[in-house]
Amino acid sequence: MATILVTGGTGTLGRPLVDRLLDDGHDVRSLSRRPHTGTERPRPRSYAVDLRDGTGLPEAMAGVDTIVHCATTPAGGDMEAAGRLVQAAKAAGIPHLVYISIVGVDRVPLRYYRTKLAVERLIEDSGLGWTVLRTTQFHHLVLQLIKAGARSPVLPVPTGVRVQPVEVREVAARLAGLAAGDPAGRVPDMGGPEVLSTHDLVRATLEAGGRRRLLLPLWLPGASAAALRRGGNLTPEHADGQHTYAEFLAERAGGGLMGG
Repeated sequence: MATILVTGGTGTLGRPLVDRLLDDGHDVRSLSRRPHTGTERPRPRSYAVDLRDGTGLPEAMAGVDTIVHCATTPAGGDMEAAGRLVQAAKAAGIPHLVYISIVGVDRVPLRYYRTKLAVERLIEDSGLGWTVLRTTQFHHLVLQLIKAGARSPVLPVPTGVRVQPVEVREVAARLAGLAAGDPAGRVPDMGGPEVLSTHDLVRATLEAGGRRRLLLPLWLPGASAAALRRGGNLTPEHADGQHTYAEFLAERAGGGLMGG
């Protein structure tokens, strides 16, 4: 079994990935600004490291076989964090770096997507063995965005945009397999089982949460919105996920789905 370091190990993807790797018998290290504190199961070795300055990275990387880089923030700083991670990995002689990216980073000119694409290229040119997996949006993100919009009695819904949400636990399983293998370069994309309109996603979420809102169709201007309407965020040829968004909502319907 391998020694695997997961950055962002307490995040939406990092937490189920750590659990999956532990279940698979690996020696797992979780790196986060706020380390893992759970006691319900055998814990990974946790390291408090802020990739914005890199303090503590050499200690966390000692003896590691593979890094899975999940840490990210739309607020900025991903390139700098990835640069520090790559340099530390090279200094430690780590043979494999796995990176989770997003379907459409080369087609949709959102600022965050451009940064993810730049990180991909940084890793590809790093001289390390590398693997990059692009996936569509997680169910959790879709729910989070709709909940934020539902705080108002009028909920704008972008027209002409479709989404292919994927279950984060299935992405974690795919990443765990990649982390246990050899560097594979850019692997096939991974998308959810269904391509749904934003209107259908919003309706389903409101119904599951017992909310009523006035839906306002909204035509978004700009190159990014046009790319989304063209389906630049989709990968229907790789609808590998099995867990649907409706099933995701049903699992949470009894627990205050739209609360918070």
